[in-house]
Amino acid sequence: MTLTELQANLLSILPLAVLVVWALALLLIDLFIPANRKGLTALLSFVGLMVSLGLTLMQFSPNSFMARGQAFNGMIVIDGYSQFLNVLFLLSGMFAIGLSYDYLKRMGLEKGEFYILLLLSVAGMLLMSMAADLIIVFLSLEWFSIPLYIMAGFAQPRTDSEESALKYFLLGAYATSIIVYGTALVYGATATTSLVGILRAVQAETANLGLLTVGGALVLVGLGFKVSAAPFHMWTPDVYHGAPSPVSGFMSVTAKAAGFAALLRVFIIALPATALNLTPIIWALAALTMFVGNIVAIVQNHIKRLLAYSSIAHAGYLMMALVVFGQARVTSTAVAAVMFYLVAYALTSFGAWAVVIALEKEQNDGESSDKGLLIDDYAGLGRKKPFLAAAMAVFMLSFIGIPPTLGFVGKFYLFRLALEGGYLGLALVGVITSLISAYYYLRVVVVMYMKEGEPEIRQETWLNLTVFSTAAAVVLLSIFSTPLFDWASRAMISLF
Repeated sequence: MTLTELQANLLSILPLAVLVVWALALLLIDLFIPANRKGLTALLSFVGLMVSLGLTLMQFSPNSFMARGQAFNGMIVIDGYSQFLNVLFLLSGMFAIGLSYDYLKRMGLEKGEFYILLLLSVAGMLLMSMAADLIIVFLSLEWFSIPLYIMAGFAQPRTDSEESALKYFLLGAYATSIIVYGTALVYGATATTSLVGILRAVQAETANLGLLTVGGALVLVGLGFKVSAAPFHMWTPDVYHGAPSPVSGFMSVTAKAAGFAALLRVFIIALPATALNLTPIIWALAALTMFVGNIVAIVQNHIKRLLAYSSIAHAGYLMMALVVFGQARVTSTAVAAVMFYLVAYALTSFGAWAVVIALEKEQNDGESSDKGLLIDDYAGLGRKKPFLAAAMAVFMLSFIGIPPTLGFVGKFYLFRLALEGGYLGLALVGVITSLISAYYYLRVVVVMYMKEGEPEIRQETWLNLTVFSTAAAVVLLSIFSTPLFDWASRAMISLF
C-alpha cells in the first residue's frame, strides 16, 4: 500500500478515527477531572460526537477532502447507506448522554469511564455500517458489544445489574461464535469473506451453494441474537431489566440498528442466491418475533420489561424488509423502509426511556429495586405532569403505529413493502400484532390518565429536553416525512 493509498484510506474513515482518538484522549483527561465534576467528561463526550457527526455530514459534500467509496482493499465501503446509519448512531450517542447525565449522579454511578465506553461502542457501530467483509462484520460486532457488556453491569454491586452483564456477555459470546462458524462455512463455499467476492463467486458458478446457504443461515442466527429476534430473544428482558436504564435505552436502539446494518448489507450484496432457501426461514422468524414480542408484553407489569418485549416486536417488523432480500426490484425500497423505521423507532424509544428515567427512584443500597418502574407507578402522571404524560402518550401511540406519529408512517412503508414483495400473509401478521400491541401500550396511557396517584418525577434539564424534543420530532416528522424518506431512499447500499 502506497502512502497515497494509506492517506486516502485514513481520510475515508476520518469520522471514526476522530471519535476513537477523542475517546482515548478523554480516558487520560478524565483522570484529572474531580469525582464531583464528571459532568465535564459528559460534555466533552458530547462534543466528540458532534465533531464526528459534522465530519460525517461533510464527507458527502461536493468539495469534501475525505475519500468515499472503497477503502482498505475493499474491506470497508463509505456510501450513502453508511452515512445515514452513522448519523443515526452518533445522534443516538448524544441522546444517550442526555439520558445518562442526571441518572448517573442520582444513582451514585457517576464515573467518567461510562461516557468513554459509550463513545467506543458508537465507534464500533460506525465501523459496522461500513463493513464490506465478514471479517470486519465480526470485528465491529465485538468492538461495539464489549463496551455494552461492561455498561450493562455498571450499576454493580446491584445484583440485577451484575446478572444483566453476565447474561449479555455469555449469550453475546455464544452468538458471536455462531457468526464466526457461519463465516468459516461461507469462506469454505466461496474462498473469500468479501461480500462482493462472495457475489462474484456465485455468479461465476464456483461457489458451493449448499454450504453457502448453511453459512448464511448461521450468520442470520448470530445476528438474530443481536437484534433480539425470536427465538433468540431470551436474554433481552433480563438484560434490559437489570442494566442501568440509559444503557437499556441506548442498546435497544443502537444494537438493533447495528445488527440490521450488517444483515442488510450481507444478505442484499452477498447472499441473494440463497433466497430460495432462506426466505421461508426469515419469514417465519419475522412472524414469530412479532407474535412473541407483542403477546408476552401483555402480561408485563414492569415498564422496562414491557419496553424490552416491545423492542423484540419491533425487530420482527424490521425483519419484514429482510424477507424480500432476493428480489432485486424491491431491494432499494427495502433499504429505505428499514432506514426510515430505524429513525422512527430511535426517536420513540429514546423518548419513552427518558420518561422511564424521570420516574425511576434512587437505588443506592446495592439491592435490586423496582421503585418507580412498575406501570402502576405512572398513576396520576396525567394530572401532576400533563406535558410529560402527553409525551409518553405520543410515544405509546407511535409504538402502536397510530397517526399522526412517525411510527405509523414507518409501519406503513414496511407493510407496503411486504405487499409489493408478494407477502400478503406477513403483512397481515404485522397488522394483527400491531392491534395486539395496542392493549399493553394503551394500558400505560390509561394508568397515567385514569388512575389516581402521586408519582414522584425527577426534573432535570437534559432529560426534559430529550423528552420534549423526541416527542415533537415524532409528531412533526410524521407530518413532514417526505424529506426523511427521500434521504433514506438515497441511502443505497453500493456495490463496487
